[in-house]
Amino acid sequence: MTISFGYIRVSTKEQNLDRQFEAVIPYVTSEDYIYSDKASGKDMERDGFQNMIKAMRSGDTLFIKSIDRLGRNKELIKEYLELFKKKEVRVKIIDIPTTMQDRPKEEEWIIDMINNIIIEVYTSMAEQERHTIRQRQREGIEIAKSKGKHLGRPILELPNNWNKFYKQWKNGNLKAVEFMQLVGMNKSTFYKKVKEYECTL
Repeated sequence: MTISFGYIRVSTKEQNLDRQFEAVIPYVTSEDYIYSDKASGKDMERDGFQNMIKAMRSGDTLFIKSIDRLGRNKELIKEYLELFKKKEVRVKIIDIPTTMQDRPKEEEWIIDMINNIIIEVYTSMAEQERHTIRQRQREGIEIAKSKGKHLGRPILELPNNWNKFYKQWKNGNLKAVEFMQLVGMNKSTFYKKVKEYECTL
């Protein structure tokens, strides 16, 4: 018996898989055959993906929402598509309608040829989009820096005379309790601020 699998992936644990799940569920044999990962597409050792590959047999079909769910870059995507081809697993990409078509065996080479062209275009576009986003981020950071804007963690806010009291405390001329009273902090806040401050030194 051949099986229809589904694969869904997001890049971080905070992201939600529901949209992709709803897209693939109509096509798969059972929910048990939907594998998922919350991991970057550059990671080749994704547990869900690797377990799915081990479970697949010749004649099975894989459904995914979009081509970039397989991997983060064109080379990795092509590598996985070649792997599925060798395993004789058909890959159907919901966002690329031609890959969803079933044709007589003697016409499969035509569909494969069309799909290869389309997949090449899609992967190239996806990769270019990632490059563009990274370039915009770099440009934004440079512009912000040139305007003197702070990037990264919020600037540490400390009471007046903190530096003076901190030096006295470190030199043993001021007790921690006295330091806390002078800056108006309780114990937990005080030591949290000390830790943050020392990370900036």
